[in-house]
Amino acid sequence: QVQLVESGGGLVHPGGSLRLSCAMSGFALDAYTIGWFRQAPGKEREGVSCIGMSDGSTSYADSVKGRFTISRDNAKNTVYLQMHNLKPEDTAVYYCAADLGSLRLVRAVVNGIVPSKVDYWGQGTQVTVSS
Repeated sequence: QVQLVESGGGLVHPGGSLRLSCAMSGFALDAYTIGWFRQAPGKEREGVSCIGMSDGSTSYADSVKGRFTISRDNAKNTVYLQMHNLKPEDTAVYYCAADLGSLRLVRAVVNGIVPSKVDYWGQGTQVTVSS
């Protein structure tokens, strides 16, 4: 049974930090790219960052470059999203996604072309940035 379980969301003041985790099980991760997406109320889902599980290559959306860092722990089958200097516009439900290969997730993150389908989605975790 494939599972992607996000955790680490919460309420934080502007300028604060959070670390999201995506714990995965039920499939072999090596050939997959793992991505973080977010969706704010009334807005389209957007790609935030992604990482290749085999080579560790990373991509970031312009809106989070320099503030967010994606990383992986292959031994724990977990991907992290460290978020610093959070802004109110970062408020959203954050989802992790797993996709075989890299093309769809990299295009989503870099070009804003969100795929209609990825292989696996997590259930999401809420991040709220507010004073």
